[in-house]
Amino acid sequence: MIEKGYFVCYNKIESRVVMINIERMNLNKKDKDIIDKYQIYLITVKHRKEDTTVFSYIEDIYKYLEYMESKRVDSALKISYDNINSYIEYIKNNDYEVTSIMRKIAAIKSFHKYLEKEYHISDSSEKIENPKYHRKLPNTLTIEEVDKLLDIKLETPFDYRNKAMLELMYASGLRVSELINLKLSDVDLNNKYVRCFGKESKERIVPFGEVAGTYLQIYIDEYRDSMKKGYYTENIFLNNHGKNMTRQGFFLIIKKIAEEKKINKNITPHTLRHSFATHLLNNGADLRTIQVMLGHSNISTTQIYTNVSTEVLKENYELYKRRD
Repeated sequence: MIEKGYFVCYNKIESRVVMINIERMNLNKKDKDIIDKYQIYLITVKHRKEDTTVFSYIEDIYKYLEYMESKRVDSALKISYDNINSYIEYIKNNDYEVTSIMRKIAAIKSFHKYLEKEYHISDSSEKIENPKYHRKLPNTLTIEEVDKLLDIKLETPFDYRNKAMLELMYASGLRVSELINLKLSDVDLNNKYVRCFGKESKERIVPFGEVAGTYLQIYIDEYRDSMKKGYYTENIFLNNHGKNMTRQGFFLIIKKIAEEKKINKNITPHTLRHSFATHLLNNGADLRTIQVMLGHSNISTTQIYTNVSTEVLKENYELYKRRD
């Protein structure tokens, strides 16, 4: 595995990317040169500036090429269809999850498309098929459970912050990364909409309701300044040190509130996003509208919520059938 010390890091303030140190990889010079150029290609041409995206691509290809060299395939340019199948069997036999195998195959296919384009060789991964994968239904809350989660006793500035965050997330379906990175200029409290930047920095405008707007206004007007502790920041949601809220910090907050409310489900910040979409669908919203609000690039991603609604329908049917 590539050590964390080599990690690609995208610094949003300075707009620079720190590259993985390819030289320290256990590969021959030819493959090091290829993977080094591929890394530059991901960042400059494919615009993969998120640190985790570049890291996972490069790590997967590093392990892939390391395996090939152990099988005496001394260049990425010589990898055959049979070689790739051999590697896929190898990772399957090492008890990787189906989702991990799918990710690795996607990385391999992307890499070979790059080799075809830049080195003018045939794409030996073209006929490789992904393993069958039955996507799990997302974990959601009932409306009653959401009501319990949002019923926060308001005593401290942190209570008002938590209330505003949860209400806004459930009212808009934002991703947790979008929520914690919101700036004051991203929210229009008069017209009740929020501007956020999703995957690949795609901008979208999402409306929210009166309740979320009310608690967001109270938090910003009456409590946010007291939480800054002398720091200057445009971020809306701050932690107890006056710094920007983190994903981990929000995860701990929502887990704690769920435990206090005795909601016995595995709740993450994403659970509210899933619940938002499912409840919209159950109340008559069309898939296209939900797709736009969630920021899904493909409607097939949004269609998972039709399966959730079907499951809810089955549960309700069984419940009422037992009562007859």
